[in-house]
Amino acid sequence: MISPFNKLIYIDEFSATPKYQQLANCIIKAIETEKLQLDDVLPSINELSFEFEISRDTAEKGYKYLKKTGIIGSVPGKGYYIKSNNVESKVKVFLLFNKLSAHKKIIYDSFVSTLGDAATIDFYIYNNNLSLFKKLLLNSKEDYNYFVVIPHFMEGSEHADKIINTIPKNKLVLLDKLVPGVTGDYGAIYENFEKDIYNALEEALPQLSKYSTLNIILPEYTYHPIEIKTGFCKFCQEYAFNYKIVHNIGKEPINKGEVYISLMEDDLVTLIEKIVDQNLELGKEVGVISYNETALKKIILNGITTISSDFKMMGEKAAELILSKSTEHIEARFYLTLRNSL
Repeated sequence: MISPFNKLIYIDEFSATPKYQQLANCIIKAIETEKLQLDDVLPSINELSFEFEISRDTAEKGYKYLKKTGIIGSVPGKGYYIKSNNVESKVKVFLLFNKLSAHKKIIYDSFVSTLGDAATIDFYIYNNNLSLFKKLLLNSKEDYNYFVVIPHFMEGSEHADKIINTIPKNKLVLLDKLVPGVTGDYGAIYENFEKDIYNALEEALPQLSKYSTLNIILPEYTYHPIEIKTGFCKFCQEYAFNYKIVHNIGKEPINKGEVYISLMEDDLVTLIEKIVDQNLELGKEVGVISYNETALKKIILNGITTISSDFKMMGEKAAELILSKSTEHIEARFYLTLRNSL
């Protein structure tokens, strides 16, 4: 292996970006910064695999990607070399999600698709942990053009603004949630949690009117914004519904004449199992509303009613803010999809 090469490649074990893409991005960056020149010989697949502790498949996939783009070439028996130093300068994005889920994948896919070839993306997940969130942001080694951040935490959220304020505001895009205390001009695609749930329940009022009590399943230890609870309680009070905050649906009796609003997918499964076990008729004896639209909810028990943000729109708009260098704040669309469960 050429001796400087091991200083050009950095494989980040914390990154959710595929390792083959990290490898390719490092080589592209080295060409951009003229640390790799035209006709420079690259390490073999075996050398890459050994030196950076990656699989041969990963190393080969990284090289195949670079060959497809015309950046490197290969000569049988001699190996790989830099074929072209004509690499377009791409926007470098640090993408930081709180967790993986079906709806987060929709955001990711639409974000990546809208940016297309205009950007390289390093993707990280911090599992709602403020300490890991801080570590990933403060230790980011790349000179990123943008930091796109979803800020949801199990605890310590009152300190999040101090961490986020370390990011230059012209490089910041907040996604899904605004954070009090974050100052300056930055881009944002955000949900208005209190207004959204209130308006969605108000739209469902004709269906809800046959029930006496509304329950929202909200774990006691959660990253969900308190504004969801506030909007729910406000709606119930203004429209004279009995209501309850349920922390553990597994221990809760399921009663006729009541509606259950589930925020978590695991809670939805438990709720449905209990309804089926009690032979309750969904949409007549008991109602169910699930947060966040996914394809399966169209099918489960002839359809589960959902209230949901437009996740595709969120990803698209976040990418458009980057492409247009905008610091606009855009409120995400939120909608009710009525199905047989209500």
